Amino acid sequence: MERISLGEFPEGMYNVMAQVESYVRKSGLDMRLLKLLKYRISQMNHCAFCLDMHYKEALHHGEEPLRLYSIAAWKECPYYSEEERTVLEFAEALTDLPNHHVDDALFDKMRQFFNKQEIAVLTLAITHINSWNRLQQVIRTKPGEYQVGQYNVGEQAGAEN
Repeated sequence: MERISLGEFPEGMYNVMAQVESYVRKSGLDMRLLKLLKYRISQMNHCAFCLDMHYKEALHHGEEPLRLYSIAAWKECPYYSEEERTVLEFAEALTDLPNHHVDDALFDKMRQFFNKQEIAVLTLAITHINSWNRLQQVIRTKPGEYQVGQYNVGEQAGAEN
């Protein structure tokens, strides 16, 4: 059951979160890659609402169901590109900082696919979905009812976590 609705957030908090989402969305990064990242991170953080949302959004952006439901085993699956594998490794390291860190080798791998500005935006996207996942641990928006486009950041004052 929902504990806190988005309308009960302190004034301005929701808009700040939505502004970050809008910034990331408009950055020029591949939306399919961002959805894949958000799905994996939400899975790691056990965020049911976010998993529902990002599964549906990823499909809408052309992602394959097979790649989503097997993403926990991405290291063993042949259908993720080297770029995707590198981003997933980067996302997992940033999400699980107590057990991982972004060493020079991982940063150098990222540089094979992304420039420094893109790495900065990917870092923001990763930290932001982690923020949404942590908020959802407290507010508990009901999963299963999300409709694609329900929160279209940049087009209206909505939040897409």
